Amino acid sequence: MSDLARRNHDGTKNTKFLEARGIVKSYSVGGRVLPVLRDLDLEVESGEMVAIVGASGVGKSTLLHVLGGLDHVDSGAITINGTPLTSLPAEEVVAFRNRHVGFVFQFHHLLPEFSALENAEMPMRIARMPLRDVRARAEALLQRVGLGERLTHRPGMLSGGEQQRVAVARALVMQPLVLLADEPTGDLDEGTAETLHQLLREMHRDFGLTSVIATHNPRLAAACDRVLRLNEGRLVAGSNGARTP
Repeated sequence: MSDLARRNHDGTKNTKFLEARGIVKSYSVGGRVLPVLRDLDLEVESGEMVAIVGASGVGKSTLLHVLGGLDHVDSGAITINGTPLTSLPAEEVVAFRNRHVGFVFQFHHLLPEFSALENAEMPMRIARMPLRDVRARAEALLQRVGLGERLTHRPGMLSGGEQQRVAVARALVMQPLVLLADEPTGDLDEGTAETLHQLLREMHRDFGLTSVIATHNPRLAAACDRVLRLNEGRLVAGSNGARTP
């Protein structure tokens, strides 16, 4: 992604690339209101790789979902590269998310009836991009993640790690500004997880991404620029002594 895409309209570089201010999010469960995020603040600089850690059920997935526009907030503001995500109409949020935000989830969510190549192409096909561009870009990404010999394989013919690498290629095929990864190695064995850690770090660097990764894996968290812990709905400095937002 060119540096121009990471600059404000006046041409100055936007170092606080992703900002969340006063985020409140709750759910209604059995007639009761369950607060998840409580006046949460977050700043992520352009090019930074930030890990979000915390106990299961504390709200890490919810945080990533609202940061990427998959879910709405009760109150607060989220800005990505100067775009006020929480102020946009719903259809514009969808368009922005599809074009500028890449997601990798714990479970790959590949379409079982399609090949690895077709799965990686899917975001571009949905965006109705020219087929020539679609095929070339998806194939290049699958080559980059080490699946050049698996292009025609359906998910059921791939290992868990290979399926997750297809998911990484799919997340990056639209050349997003931001990568949000939710427990990307949580369903993998230790050796495969370490391979994916390395891949995520390489892709973050090579594609000039700004990344936020929710993880239980201490090795993946330690490889990030900062570690933040989600606790009682707010972010605090992680165990590596990184600064709070």
